[in-house]
Amino acid sequence: MQMQGEQRVRPPAVAGTFYPADPRELQDMVRGFLQDARPVKDPPPRALIVPHAGYIYSGPVAASAYARLRERHAQIRRVVLLGPSHRVAFSGLAVSGADCFATPLGKVPLDQQAIARVLALPQVRELDEAHALEHSLEVHLPFLQTILDDFSLVPLVVGDASAEEVAEVIETLWDGPETLTVVSSDLSHYHDYNTARQLDRRTTEAIEALRYEDLDYQSACGRNPLAGLLLVARRHGLHVQTLDLRNSGDTAGPRDQVVGYGAYEVDE
Repeated sequence: MQMQGEQRVRPPAVAGTFYPADPRELQDMVRGFLQDARPVKDPPPRALIVPHAGYIYSGPVAASAYARLRERHAQIRRVVLLGPSHRVAFSGLAVSGADCFATPLGKVPLDQQAIARVLALPQVRELDEAHALEHSLEVHLPFLQTILDDFSLVPLVVGDASAEEVAEVIETLWDGPETLTVVSSDLSHYHDYNTARQLDRRTTEAIEALRYEDLDYQSACGRNPLAGLLLVARRHGLHVQTLDLRNSGDTAGPRDQVVGYGAYEVDE
């Protein structure tokens, strides 16, 4: 974490690898993805499930989800962002001690009041080590900075946590339409193209049916935050709609070993 004046700043960890480090190049890439996304006229979602790979691989699929926020760009004031931990093993959920998260497009302030609310829960703790190099949250920020107006962030890295523990955190901040919940997850990893399509279709059917019990870490690397969101959706009588389902063999990679990407929305 860096100190800039009185601010504690979590600097970008994967700029220049997962996405461009040059602000103009990054802005042009994100805007291009959003412009190419298929328009949907349904009411905007309460929550999104979005992939988190390098932009050349999953950016078009992520844009299919974020394009759904165009009509709510001024209404959304807070984003609760949950993603799996890829580098640090821990129990529960981790918030950051930073004041803001930085990307090449600028700084996103953290919602300190909301963070204090979830820190009151026993499964949540401050653990900057979990955030320092984690890409599953960071890669979403340039999309959010491009599609939304001013907003604050509640970043949560999810470790070993049950669906009930994650759901309790989401429910604590499940406020009105000014709050958007985003769960970060890719789908299957390193199968051949046709096998991945079959596995990801099966996973998508479970997600659409809110059957988080049918998911494992082979289905979705973000299974833990995803399970919590699906449990909240089940409790609130919400439903999931698939917006996009592709893999790296469809976007920018070979087809012998692919990674699956799905974009989904949770709505009334």
